[in-house]
Amino acid sequence: MSQSLSARAHARIIGMILSQQLPPGAALQEEKLADWLDMSRTPVREALKRIEAEGLARKDGRFLRVRQLTMAEVREIFTLRAALEGFGARQAVHLPRARLDEMADRVQALMRTGESEEQRRVDDDFHAMIARASGNATLERTIADLRLRTCMFDIHQVPERFAQGCSEHLGILDALAAGDAGLAEDRMVAHLRNAGAAVLGRLETLEAERTT
Repeated sequence: MSQSLSARAHARIIGMILSQQLPPGAALQEEKLADWLDMSRTPVREALKRIEAEGLARKDGRFLRVRQLTMAEVREIFTLRAALEGFGARQAVHLPRARLDEMADRVQALMRTGESEEQRRVDDDFHAMIARASGNATLERTIADLRLRTCMFDIHQVPERFAQGCSEHLGILDALAAGDAGLAEDRMVAHLRNAGAAVLGRLETLEAERTT
């Protein structure tokens, strides 16, 4: 199965959830969604597995049903991510320069192409690399779980964050390369606060659209 087809199904279903075309409580039925999206059931099934893992749906009898994150949950998640990933960045100054340069090259290449599938991979790898470098397996697992709950707000949902987010990644990598733990922490915290603000802005816009 094409990974891009599954990713496309995921993006479109997420959009339907955020716009409340699929409101909280709506059943996510493979067959019906496949018809709506004009796709086979296989990529839809894979997309639904991912949506369940991200915390936007939960099993209820035979079907998954939509569970939309509240603005309060988004605030809590990004506040916690900023604290944990900021700490992780402080511990990551020992990363080899070659690793940091390789990641910086990937971010710069991404900025040139803007390819959405690579954007998710680079973002995942960037945050995982720094969390892993902390040497704290519990921290790494916790960050990964929190990221699953917010990674649906990617380039498809908050496209205005793409260029700024890439620049912030490069700034964090520069601080790590310089061995400046405090600056790396500060830049990671700022990065996640900015990301959280963008997601909250997106949710506020959708709420305003629904009430007008």
